[in-house]
Amino acid sequence: MASPAPTTSTGTAAAPPADATAFDTLSALLHTRYSCRAYQPEPLPRATIEQILVTAQRTASWCNAQPWQVHIASGATLNRLREAFAAVLPTTPAAPDLPWPREYRGVYQERRRECGWGLYDSLGIAKGDREASARQAAQNFTMFGAPHVAIVTSDEALGPYGAVDCGAYVAHFMLAAHSLGVGSIAQAALASYPAVLREVLGIGDDRTIVCGISFGMADLAHPANHFRTTRADAADSVVWRD
Repeated sequence: MASPAPTTSTGTAAAPPADATAFDTLSALLHTRYSCRAYQPEPLPRATIEQILVTAQRTASWCNAQPWQVHIASGATLNRLREAFAAVLPTTPAAPDLPWPREYRGVYQERRRECGWGLYDSLGIAKGDREASARQAAQNFTMFGAPHVAIVTSDEALGPYGAVDCGAYVAHFMLAAHSLGVGSIAQAALASYPAVLREVLGIGDDRTIVCGISFGMADLAHPANHFRTTRADAADSVVWRD
């Protein structure tokens, strides 16, 4: 039988022994990771990708279901995917498996705009230049030149709980990649056209397509990779009820 968790004199659970090195490492990864929007074309070694996958597999999930299934496209398959997107984008409306947010309002809209304007400013795109902003948005469907893309799916029967689990998996995938010096970006845009992904990658209708993650070695000279988003104070996201 497991021993009970230690408690303090007030009856609250005692904190585990501090590991400053582990905390500092995690904090550094979280503070330095960014969404990479330009890549070197050379593919990663398979062993590096497998390291990322093995680490991300440790993600916690509801009832330990581990619902994520990842299709990784590289080389000729990734080129076919780019060509398929290019063929449908001009005429086909988006039809994601998961509905888009109904709206961004209040502070969420403010943060969204700040992110977009900050990116465009780093690229020299003026506010109101819809043609240039549309060209940049289309780069999503070239995977920003990344040599690999991972398409993350969940079991359709698990509904939003499976999608939540996959979100945690995506975060850990990107942190694991960053720890190895690999750039990445999570892309909801790729899930806009699930029919393309199903046809090219052989994804069944029993899988909900959640998002993509483009990844590879970052092109550090590209101005898009000099842009950084801001974060709200942690206190802005917490309500204490002691």
